[in-house]
Parts: sequence; structure tokens; C-alpha cells
Amino acid sequence: MPVIDLAITPLRELNSALHGIQPGSNDLSFEVVNPRGSHSVAVGIDTPVTVEVKGSVGYYCAGMNDGGSVTVHGSAGPGVAENMMSGTVVIEGDASQYAGATGRGGLLVIKGNAASRCGISMKGIDIVVHGNIGHMSAFMGQSGHLVVLGDAGDALGDSLYEAKLFVRGSVKSLGADCIEKELRPEHLTKLVELLEKAGVTGVRPEEFKRYGSARNLYNFNIDNAEAY
Repeated sequence: MPVIDLAITPLRELNSALHGIQPGSNDLSFEVVNPRGSHSVAVGIDTPVTVEVKGSVGYYCAGMNDGGSVTVHGSAGPGVAENMMSGTVVIEGDASQYAGATGRGGLLVIKGNAASRCGISMKGIDIVVHGNIGHMSAFMGQSGHLVVLGDAGDALGDSLYEAKLFVRGSVKSLGADCIEKELRPEHLTKLVELLEKAGVTGVRPEEFKRYGSARNLYNFNIDNAEAY
């Protein structure tokens, strides 16, 4: 396993190595040490490579991930896994604002808390947060799943489309056009799948509430003008 020390090696060399992996290569596992809050660590991965980051990172870690498996043994700054396409990103600590924003696929697991705007404009990504999430999370969420074992802040799911939100704790307030919905058998099945993938044990899917779009803001209606 190649070990890249960011106290010695420029970040550009790390990302170049991850982008330059050739078909049939045996070097598909990397360990990154001394990240020291560096920004844009392990961005743009497009092969099934495994990256273990031993420490906390700055903004946009694992952005545009497509098929890689990235684990951060620490916390992450803003925009972790932004625009992720596929693969898995795990944050062992906390994540700052807009984690998983615009994600189109894959799984983002945050084992601590996530700050504001978690999962904004999500387009197919699955996000599991072991702790709490901040305000305006899942804003304009189009598709995918956001699972929160803790509490949610203000304006959850504001202007939501068809993303499915599951919260085990309390919700401070719901955003425009977001309502509580029935937790049906197919949702329980999906919750079990996501919780297992995220390494969550001892939690029953029946403990969650589901939130989704009331579907009143899909098209402009003068009667809803004050809600826009």
C-alpha cells in the first residue's frame, strides 16, 4: 500500500497518482498521513481505489468521487463528497456545511454530526448521519435518501422534490413544502439496507419518521406565492 505523507509530498502529486491509475494496476489502496486540514484531498477519483486519510481534512475532500472508497479518520471541512457520482465516503468525525451537496450517487456516511445544508440539491446520493444535522439540510433535494439518527435543525427539506428524508430524533422545523409522510414497508426495507451499509447497529427502522415533498411547489401557483 503506497503511503503518501502530505507533510512532504505536495497535494497535487497525491491527486495525480489517484487519477493516473492504469487498468490492471496492483496499487489500488493508498494511505494518506499528515493531511493537516488540507483542501481538495482525493478529489476526482474515477477508479475503484481505496484511500485511508489519517487525520482531518479541509474543504471539498473526495469531491466528484466516482467509484472510490475514501475514509477520513478525522473530521471534514465544507463540501465533503460534493457532486459524488458513486462509491463510498466515510467521515469518522464531524462534517462541516453542505456535505454531499449535489451528489448524484454513492453513499456518504458521517459518523459524527453534520453542519448546515447537508445534502442540498441531492440528486441520487444516499447520506447517513450518525449524529445531528444543521439547518436547511436537503434543500431542493431531488432524489436519494438522507438518514439522520440524531436531530435536524430548522427548515429541513425546504423546497424538496422527491428525495426521501428519515430522522430518528427531533426536527426543529420543516421547510416550505416539506411534510411528514407515512413510513411504509418499502421504506423500512430501504432503511435497514442503508443502516447496515453505514455500520449502524442496535437501531430499529421503526424508530424513524419519514419526511417528503407535499408537491405543491413543483410549478408556480399564485396561491403559493408567499411560500417561494
